[in-house]
Amino acid sequence: MAEHDEKYPATGAYTPGAVDDGAPTSGSGDREVDTTLTFGEDLGAALAAIDSDVTAEEHEAIAALPSGSALLIVRRGPNAGARFLLDADVTTVGRHPEADIFLDDVTVSRRHTEFHRHGTAFEIRDLNSLNGTYFDGVRIDKAILRDAAEVQIGKFRLTFYASRIDLASQLGS
Repeated sequence: MAEHDEKYPATGAYTPGAVDDGAPTSGSGDREVDTTLTFGEDLGAALAAIDSDVTAEEHEAIAALPSGSALLIVRRGPNAGARFLLDADVTTVGRHPEADIFLDDVTVSRRHTEFHRHGTAFEIRDLNSLNGTYFDGVRIDKAILRDAAEVQIGKFRLTFYASRIDLASQLGS
């Protein structure tokens, strides 16, 4: 038997031969261990903020968002790294030069998508675009966005970040 197999048998437990500290064992001789993990109530916001692709500069921009605003960061596509502030009641996205967010690629319709702000929540609506709008990999007509959600418009993949002030107030209620 290989050394790895001796330390980690099919049960997945480490079974050293000579250690007996009096801990209870199961019928197979494996040690039974009780563990408890305690998390604070702000875990949801902390986990949502964790994104290996977020740079220190982006963390600062996200942390500085005022209430009622959000940030889109382009992760894939010709504008990778670009940031767009959502701070209006309606923000249009498309290939039309007059769009609030101009995405210059043939996979994006001239009037592709709109972001609607409802208080501190944001909704995304597809405008009958040819290639569709995707929310976390699913084609949608409209959807309420959540923090760290992925939005795809044509070949652009963007991550949505809500104001940290708004997230904190949602956790407090």
